[in-house]
Amino acid sequence: MSILTQKTISKKLSFEGIGIHTGLKSKLNLLPAEPNTGIVFKRKDLKVNNVVYPLYNNVSDTTLCTTISNQYGTKISTIEHLMGALYGTGIDNAIVELDSQEVPILDGSAKLFVDEINKAGLKFSDKPIKIIKINKKISYKTGEKQISINKSNVTGEIEFEIKYNNQLIGEQKNKINIFEDDLKVIFNSRTFCLYEDIEKLKKMNLGKGGDLTNAIVIKNNQILNRDGLRNDKEFVNHKILDCMGDLFLSGYKIIGSLKCSQGGHSLTNELLKKVFEDKSNYSLIEIKGKELPHTFANYHNLKSIA
Repeated sequence: MSILTQKTISKKLSFEGIGIHTGLKSKLNLLPAEPNTGIVFKRKDLKVNNVVYPLYNNVSDTTLCTTISNQYGTKISTIEHLMGALYGTGIDNAIVELDSQEVPILDGSAKLFVDEINKAGLKFSDKPIKIIKINKKISYKTGEKQISINKSNVTGEIEFEIKYNNQLIGEQKNKINIFEDDLKVIFNSRTFCLYEDIEKLKKMNLGKGGDLTNAIVIKNNQILNRDGLRNDKEFVNHKILDCMGDLFLSGYKIIGSLKCSQGGHSLTNELLKKVFEDKSNYSLIEIKGKELPHTFANYHNLKSIA
């Protein structure tokens, strides 16, 4: 079976935890799905109008997390870590069932999602995968924050930098190839916040479920978490994880080279809006073939379908 065919998980996976912003307990079931299903979220605590599709044009809020909504106002929040895990492990199709509004934060990274997906393994179909190929450079900027995506021959790259006044975080930069690199440090990198921002979060009615088990907290130049950092670029690596998850709201994997400085959920969403506002910016293509030649796609096997 070709690795260039659509994939889903081999069996049902279940996760339980708390929502970092709502503070509510949440149970999540990740279920296998048929080819061409895509990723679909379903609120099991609601009887009607409970299906929400994780697409860039369904994003309703980007305040400290990515929230998607359907036309009836049904919301699913903090989807970015799970979406990053699905993107990075190559899952094309899955049903995500939730009994609450917010995806459980678990340890603040995608590690537990990825660990369970890897244990279960993937189920391969005979249907070819579809990807989005960026045709030209598209940019978005607001203040000092900027993001762009440009065409790339056969790969998907993210280059990300952060700049914080806090001396411990400071400036960090990293670049990954989504389809070729070992993404373990990306998946394992946790969300973080400054201690002085906790009161601000409370006033915004956010962060109700946050603690040292699911977030890195920095006070002055000290990390309050007993075990410290998991890797020396954990701050920027977590931003890359977020970016991966938000990119998957395109509906497909993307062949292109992304660069971002001081961005976040809103910036990535605005970039996707700009990409899809003009069909000349991209091509939706289908990959047919039996081998993966050291890169994600073989140009001889690309077939335009849009």
